[in-house]
Amino acid sequence: MTGPTVVVTDSTACLTAERVAAAGIVVVPLQVVIGTDSYTEGTARAQTALMAALRRRQPATTSRPSPEQFAACYRELAEQGAGGIVSVHLSEQLSATGEAARLAAKSAQVPVEVVDSRSLGMGLGYAALAAAEAAKAGAGPLVCADIAAKRATMTSILFYVDTLEYLRRGGRIGKAQAFVGSALAVKPLLHLVDGQVAPLEKVRTAARALARIEQVALERAGDGPVDVAVHHLNSLPRAELLAEQLRHRLAGLGELTISEVGAVIGAHAGPGVIGVVISPRLD
Repeated sequence: MTGPTVVVTDSTACLTAERVAAAGIVVVPLQVVIGTDSYTEGTARAQTALMAALRRRQPATTSRPSPEQFAACYRELAEQGAGGIVSVHLSEQLSATGEAARLAAKSAQVPVEVVDSRSLGMGLGYAALAAAEAAKAGAGPLVCADIAAKRATMTSILFYVDTLEYLRRGGRIGKAQAFVGSALAVKPLLHLVDGQVAPLEKVRTAARALARIEQVALERAGDGPVDVAVHHLNSLPRAELLAEQLRHRLAGLGELTISEVGAVIGAHAGPGVIGVVISPRLD
């Protein structure tokens, strides 16, 4: 008898340890590098070290898991009885994590379907959770991969950053390069388009930026059942205020979560980032 399908994702999915355990998902972490020290995303040490580096304006870089890490993960799951694996990862336009997973999948003992979510944060997290739900219902790797891809495709990610400097410095600025050189008073609103950071609008103040994100989130959510995540880095009061506004105004709201982004997203977005993930549920 073929064993169950197991879902693997990476640490940029912003899933709590409790949620990962309940869903049966396995997380392969990325690394944050500050000076000569490397920290594993998802640990308190990584978050503390990143915030200290940001305060000192010390550069922080990130690195993907190696193909060997994925190979070890897939091997362990196969030995534990997995019949197939779905490996769902952050946008390959932003990271080579998916590429490392594909290299490892070639030599895995069981079938491995690698999904480029073209997303990150809970945009990736909701895709992985949808795949895990299908896996628990007995679906095979191909079906689970298709469900993850569909959920990710339906998802929108909007975010505000205090400055584009961190995205530019980390090479993740994408089409938002068009905003570089704008007056310092201009606050950039960004979104993900085909897995890349792209400009959405420019506004004059942080308050207007958050009000506009709220409005665009409502437009993209529509009336159907939708899950929403509000992300932040060291900006909990602003995140809570935005979440409360959305809670009152979204007619078809399912789950609403507030979470601080991990050290990898934080290193590239910088302090003060506020993001909203709007993820319609599959029929």
